[in-house]
This record gives sequence, structure tokens and C-alpha cells, in this order.
Amino acid sequence: MTDEDQVMRTVHGRVKWFDPAKGFGFIVSDEAESDILLHANVLRNYGQNSVADGATISVRVQQTQRGVQAVEVISVQAPALMTITLSDDANQMSSDEIAELVIEPARVKWFDKSKGFGFANVFGRPEDVFIHIEVLRMSGFADLQAGEAVGLRIMEGKRGRMAVQVVSWEAAARGTA
Repeated sequence: MTDEDQVMRTVHGRVKWFDPAKGFGFIVSDEAESDILLHANVLRNYGQNSVADGATISVRVQQTQRGVQAVEVISVQAPALMTITLSDDANQMSSDEIAELVIEPARVKWFDKSKGFGFANVFGRPEDVFIHIEVLRMSGFADLQAGEAVGLRIMEGKRGRMAVQVVSWEAAARGTA
């Protein structure tokens, strides 16, 4: 490889697929001649363990002998999905109202992708917070791991507290959430 091959550039694209169990996935972009490899370690450096298929992503890439690879994630935006109704209460909140909610620091208690839900504990609060898979996908994640630090925007529902948005704790700390 020449020094010219080692030059990094910023590329904007869409997550084609990402599998946390395999530890990698691919990004498609009109700015790249082929799919871009996204390794789990690069995503973890950004503060997320997974990313939803279809999410908009900006990355710094580098040409390697094996092809174009992401070396740094700059931003992730959730895929444009249809609105979902988790309860009558959630139906009454607009995206602007959700954005006004405080991001609460939490740790994932457990999340089962096949069941489509899980729970987290907010620091300093005794009750669990329900996290639905569709809220997770709308937030740009594909999965959560037990013990993972996240930021949650939470509403009070008929059955208790439930997340209406999930953000990586690092993104919340950077103020990009």
C-alpha cells in the first residue's frame, strides 16, 4: 500500500446490516466504490455495541488491502421508520416533546432481541424501565447488552416507566443526543 492508500476520508452512508454476534457489518454509500466494513470495535469506540439496519451513518474510512474499512464513527442517526404505538400515552407525545425529556443515565439489566423487549435500571431509582425493540430500532440500535451504559428518555405509562428513546451514554455525554 502506498501513503496515498492510507489517507482517511469522511463518508456518509446507510447501514446495510450489522450483526453484533459476528462483530461486524457493512455500510453502503454513493461516495464509495464498494461496501464499507464496519467492525464492532470501531462502533464501540463511538459508544454503541450495535446499530440498526438502515441507520444513517457518517464514518472516516481508510482503504486497506481487504477493501474500504471504517476507522471512526462520526455520527449515527436512527433509520426513518414508521411511528409505533406502545401505549395510549406514547401516542400523545410528539417527537419534539420526546426530545424535551431529560436523558437519564441507565444500565441495561437485560434485553432479549427475540422476545422484543428488556429492562434497564436508572441510577438512583429502584424501579425498572421497560425498553421495547421498536423504540430501540427507532433510536438507531439493533440490540443491547446486559450492563451496557445508555441514556434513556422515559415516560410514565400505565404499567410503569418506559423508554421512548435510547441513546448511547457516550453520545449523551458529548451532547450529540
